[in-house]
Amino acid sequence: MFCTMFDRKILIRAKLCIMLSFITFCAMIFLLCEDIRSPHYSLNHEAPEKFQLQLQKPRIQKAIESTLSRMPVDDEEEEVDRGNQKPLVPPLNVTEKERIAWFRKRFHDFKIFESNNLTRQFHARVVRLFRHECEAQFFMTWISPASLFGNRELLSLESLFKAHPQACLVILSRTLDSKQGYKILKPLIDRGFKVQAVTPNLPFLFQRTPAEKWLHDLIKGKKDPGEIPLPQNLSNLIRLVVLYKYGGIYLDTDFIILKPFKGLSNCIGAQSTDSVSKHWTRLNNAVLVFDKNHPLLLRFIKEFALNFNGNKWGYNGPYLVSRVVERVKAEGGLNLRVLPPMAFYPVDWTRVGGWFQKPKNRDETRWVRAKLIQLRGQTYGVHLWNKWSGKLAIQQGSVMAKLISHHCIFCNNVYSS
Repeated sequence: MFCTMFDRKILIRAKLCIMLSFITFCAMIFLLCEDIRSPHYSLNHEAPEKFQLQLQKPRIQKAIESTLSRMPVDDEEEEVDRGNQKPLVPPLNVTEKERIAWFRKRFHDFKIFESNNLTRQFHARVVRLFRHECEAQFFMTWISPASLFGNRELLSLESLFKAHPQACLVILSRTLDSKQGYKILKPLIDRGFKVQAVTPNLPFLFQRTPAEKWLHDLIKGKKDPGEIPLPQNLSNLIRLVVLYKYGGIYLDTDFIILKPFKGLSNCIGAQSTDSVSKHWTRLNNAVLVFDKNHPLLLRFIKEFALNFNGNKWGYNGPYLVSRVVERVKAEGGLNLRVLPPMAFYPVDWTRVGGWFQKPKNRDETRWVRAKLIQLRGQTYGVHLWNKWSGKLAIQQGSVMAKLISHHCIFCNNVYSS
């Protein structure tokens, strides 16, 4: 009997040893896998009283995670991309009262006003992106369906990062802040460029600015939305407010950037000048470079809110910045620099078509060569005027083909619109 009890104890101990060995083996495998999957850490001794952990990751992986930690997924059903759907435009030849009634009836169709998890995370996502050693803070807006963000727009993004490889770009867009938008931007993200589409939170952005009351009055039916598609005018306002709140550089999506914006601050580009006096005659808001809380931005926002007119194209955009700067240019200490047309608008929209055509003879070839030399010295970026040139093919040997070939990264589909 004693031997039987002794044998049982040995058997139990053996089983325990086997179980403990198995558990230890599993734990070692688990830790080994975690070590492979997880980043390594090192101690930061800069603050002796409080050691901090710093991620030791490859630069590209760190940049990817800093720009877009995960594919955008909302707990609400993702909006269907209606690329062929006509923009929400009120009926023509109606009264202001009828337009307001139409807007209030169709208000819920304007998705830009909706609140969801993504809008609530807006500020945190922008701040998180800008924490990662940004060479410059860029903003763009995209109010169209994601499916319309095409080759021309991607070439603009490529040229931006070719000139500013360490820049951070926030695209304020509800449609690109989606799985489809992520796939569009993924080639740049995979290269380590810091770009992220973020759904704007309009009440947050407009808060404590003159735009706050304007938005309230619009929603309550006290403002005429106008005949022009309202999202276009919202884009004009959003760019002003986002620069006022965060500071940085706003760019339209139809630019080819030729050189870094280093040294530019608190400036705006002239679209045209007087041929005799050389003074500017019109400014444009397709490029804006301003410090955070710049007082002129607040004046732009106030002008938009007080004198909004949705029935005149450009009234709340290029014409707005032109009339405000004209009004205040006599004031001292404005801290504003107006750049000549060659800086951003070296070609007018009425002549941009010629920049897309290949030279047909020796004289035209010489003209292309001379134009490229001129741009190399004086131009930061070329506005493509997509509203007029968007459907033009970029022909080989043209000014645009030469510019893009020198300032693209992937250089795919250069010769398609």
